[in-house]
Amino acid sequence: MSSAASMQLIHTTYIVSVVLFILAIKWLSSPTTAKRGVLSGEIAAALALAATLADPEVHEYKWIVVALVVGAGVGIPLGMVKITAVPQRTALSHAFGALSASLIGIAEYYVGIPRLTHFGMGEIGLEVVIGSLTFTGSLIAAAKLQEIKFIPQRPVVYKGQNIVSLSVLAVAVLLIIALVINPEQPYLFPIMVVISLVFGVLLVTPIGGADMPTVISLLNSYAGFTAALLGFVLNSKVLVVAGALDGSSGFILSVIMCKAMNRSFTNVMFGAFGQVQTSGAAAQETRTVRSASPEEAAEILAAASKVVVVPGYGMAVAQAQHKVRELFDNLTKKGVEVTFGIHPVAGRMPGHMNVLLAEADIPYDRLKEMDDVNSELPQTDVALVIGANDVTNPAARTDPGSPIYGMPILDVDKARTVMVIKRSMNPGFAGIDNPLYYFDKTLMLFGDAKGFVGDIVRELSGNSSH
Repeated sequence: MSSAASMQLIHTTYIVSVVLFILAIKWLSSPTTAKRGVLSGEIAAALALAATLADPEVHEYKWIVVALVVGAGVGIPLGMVKITAVPQRTALSHAFGALSASLIGIAEYYVGIPRLTHFGMGEIGLEVVIGSLTFTGSLIAAAKLQEIKFIPQRPVVYKGQNIVSLSVLAVAVLLIIALVINPEQPYLFPIMVVISLVFGVLLVTPIGGADMPTVISLLNSYAGFTAALLGFVLNSKVLVVAGALDGSSGFILSVIMCKAMNRSFTNVMFGAFGQVQTSGAAAQETRTVRSASPEEAAEILAAASKVVVVPGYGMAVAQAQHKVRELFDNLTKKGVEVTFGIHPVAGRMPGHMNVLLAEADIPYDRLKEMDDVNSELPQTDVALVIGANDVTNPAARTDPGSPIYGMPILDVDKARTVMVIKRSMNPGFAGIDNPLYYFDKTLMLFGDAKGFVGDIVRELSGNSSH
C-alpha cells in the first residue's frame, strides 16, 4: 500500500473512531443501551490505538509493547474489583489517565524547548497543570472512598484554607505565564508541576464523603480536558475530540448533580460540606425511635399494595443488591407493586445505585428518577429505605438552618409507612441527624442491610409456604 493510501486509511479510521466515541456517549445515557455504549467506546479506543500504531512516524515498538503489557497488568486486576469498589477504581482510572497525559506533556516540553512557540508553551502548561492536579486529587478521592485510615472521609478544614488553596493555584498560573513569555526556563517547569500536584491534594482533601459523586464526575471532566489539551500538544485530532467529549460530558453531569443538591460548584469545592454537626448528636440523645423485627417488616410489606425501595450507600457496603432482588421477586409474586427511587447523588459515584441494581438484574423500568418517584410517594403504602441517609432527610425541606436545606430529596416521609434499614443511629455522610427516624410513621430496622433483607425474604417465603 502506498504512503498516501496508508495515511488516508489511518485518517478514515480516526473518523470512524470519533463517530463511535460520540455514539458511545449517546448510548451510555440510557440503561437499556449502556452495554452497546460500552462496546462502542471500546471499539473506538481500539481503532484509534491501531491507527496511531500504524502511523509511519512510529519507528520503534519495543517500549510501546512494554507499556501495553505493564498497563494491561495493572488494568485487568482493576477491572475485576468488586462492584462496591467501583467508585475508588473509577477515581484511580482518572488518576492514571491524568498522570499519563501529564508525563507526555512534560516530555514534550523538555524535548521541544528550543523550538517551542509561546502558544505551544501555553498548551503544554495548561495540560500539565490540569493533569497534575487531577492526578493527586483523584488519588485523594480514591483514598477517601477506600476509607484509608490516614485520609479522613470528613472534610479537613482550617482557617484561611480557601485563601491558601487559591494562592497555590495562582502561583501555578503565574508560572505558566512566565514560561509562555520565555519557554526556555527549564528550572521553573518542575516547580510548576510540584505546585500543581500540591493543589490537587488541597482541592480534594476538604471535601466530604457526601460530595464524592460530584467530585468523581468533576475529576472525570478534568481528566477529559487534560486529554483534549494533550491532543492539541500532539496535534492529534482524535484525542482532542475524545477528550472534549469526556470532559464536557463529565462537566454536564457535575452540573446536573450540583442541581440535584441545590448547590453550586464553589459550594461543593470550597464549602467543606460534611463536617460533623454536634447539635444533631445532642438531639438524638433526647428522642426515641420505633423499631421493628424482620417478622413485623415482612408482614407490613406483604400487606402493602405499593412499595418504593430507596437504596443508598449502605446497600452497597453490605452488598445487599442481590437480596434486594429476592425481596423484589417475593413481593411481586404477592401482587405488590415495587419500584425503586433513585436519587442522583445516592452512593459514592454517579449512577452508583443504578449500577448495583442492574448487577442484580432489577428490571430497568422499575428504576425511577427522583421527580417521578416523589409524585408517587403520597400514594405509596411503604417506603423502604436501605442505607440511604441524607437523600431522604426532610430537614432539607423544612429546616432553614440545616446544611442541606434546599437540597432536593426523595420525599419518603410522605408515604403512609416508612421503614429504614440502618446499622445504627449514626448520621450519614453529611454528618447531620435525620428527623425522619423519629416520626411516628417510621420504623427503624437495625442491622446489616444484606442480613436484614435476607431475614425479611425468609419470612415472606415462609408465609408463602404455609
